[in-house]
Amino acid sequence: MIDELHATDVALIRDATIRPADGLTVLTGETGAGKTALLSALKLLVGERADAGAVREGAEGLCVEGRVFLPSEPDGMVVRRSVSADGRGRVELDGRMASVRELAGRVGSTVDLCGQHEHQILLGTQSHVRILDAWAGPDAARAHEAYASALADARAAADELGRIRELSRSASDRLEQARFVLARIDEVGPAAGELEELERELPIAEHAEALLRAAGESHEALAGDDGIEDRLSRAVDALRQASAYDDALARSADALESALVEVEDVALGLGRYRESIELDEGSLARMQERMAALQGLMRSYGPSMGDVLGRRADAAELVEAAGGTGEREREAERALEAAEGRLARAASGLDEVRRAAAPRFAAAVVGQMGRLQMGTAELEVSIEPLGRKEWTEAGPSRVEFLYRPAAGLTPRPLRRIASGGEVSRVMLACKVALGEADDVDTLVFDEVDAGVGGSTAVALAAVLADLATTHQVIVVTHLAQVAVVATRHYVVAKTEAGFVETVIREVTGEERTAEVARMLSGDTTRASLDHASEMLARASS
Repeated sequence: MIDELHATDVALIRDATIRPADGLTVLTGETGAGKTALLSALKLLVGERADAGAVREGAEGLCVEGRVFLPSEPDGMVVRRSVSADGRGRVELDGRMASVRELAGRVGSTVDLCGQHEHQILLGTQSHVRILDAWAGPDAARAHEAYASALADARAAADELGRIRELSRSASDRLEQARFVLARIDEVGPAAGELEELERELPIAEHAEALLRAAGESHEALAGDDGIEDRLSRAVDALRQASAYDDALARSADALESALVEVEDVALGLGRYRESIELDEGSLARMQERMAALQGLMRSYGPSMGDVLGRRADAAELVEAAGGTGEREREAERALEAAEGRLARAASGLDEVRRAAAPRFAAAVVGQMGRLQMGTAELEVSIEPLGRKEWTEAGPSRVEFLYRPAAGLTPRPLRRIASGGEVSRVMLACKVALGEADDVDTLVFDEVDAGVGGSTAVALAAVLADLATTHQVIVVTHLAQVAVVATRHYVVAKTEAGFVETVIREVTGEERTAEVARMLSGDTTRASLDHASEMLARASS
């Protein structure tokens, strides 16, 4: 939902701010006043393509800022979009630089621009299946989730079969090399963790004499005749005897006794260490030979032993694939066949849900089209099965909305035969039918009242008011019947005091009455003002 929009130097707008209501907001004004400039600012806010031509003449660049509330940002997010006069653009989300794609994905996905043909979501058939599924509700969501999961599994199974077949086809070219690698590595036979163990043990074996000497000399110094143990023991005895005359010496005796315990433990450990060291020239030679063999493998297939073992696994796989048994390929074929079977069942289930929902959705939309007094025009939902190779994440069939302008005519794709106003009204009917199931928060209508008047205008106003109970709706309108049911009303006007400029201001009270009177009759005579007051009073009752 758009909480606030601030535009500077956009076309004829020098500085303007609007704060759309949660419900229905209308923008009115004379033709050519600059409503298009405000819509351009809205489009920039939601990630539409930027054009340096939109920069106000004489300005260095334009800037559009807005505060929006998204499902992922319930506390609100500040969007800033700037475009310089030379066409360079910049996007910021909460002060952080971002791409236009991210802006369109996060903000644009929550706003539908229902205006000129190039911005009509209904003109892109990819949106039709999403609208139908949203209306169908949880049943469609579950069926589509099962289908998407089965499609992913089938694609993975096909990829695995292709990989195995490619491995088999290329095996002859690489088989000899793979056999050589496998034989070379298996000749050494490295085991997991063996290198690390050698790296710990080999330095000990290589320096066994020095280690033995150091351990022996240290043990002798500690535990030998007249060694540190004996001297400390004599010192402790002497201090114990003397402490009978002075307690202060008892603390020294305690400290030395503690040190004596530590020395005895160290001496004991050194003795065990000395016994564990073996001077085995044969064992040392074997360890050195083994280390050299492992290092040779790492030089050839490394740099790490993990790389060596990985290279062996690849070579073994290739040799096995070239072995001629074909068992792995047959297993992959069976897995693909099973995955395709699950996919076919999921696809059938999804189509079944959609085919059941399609006529009911079309009837709901046609009902709303009837409220809009679109005559005998109808919407139909076509579901056309696709070939297996054409299946996509959206589904196994092409879902498309067809439009019948009048009874007896052949329905054709909406994008080919409907006018901008008709598409906007069909879009309006779809959105009202969707209600709260729609995942779009904000709807912006530009041409929805094109060619509308009389009782149809009253009906259009009622439908927009209904839509505004489940969506934030922003409407550019020339109809007083629509303007009077709005929660918030902005007037767009052009001033020529020194320079041409578009100004936008909210109108309430008498100002709003005067604007509605102008929309009714082009003037603000007493009769038109009374009529406007009556309409506003009736709309608010």
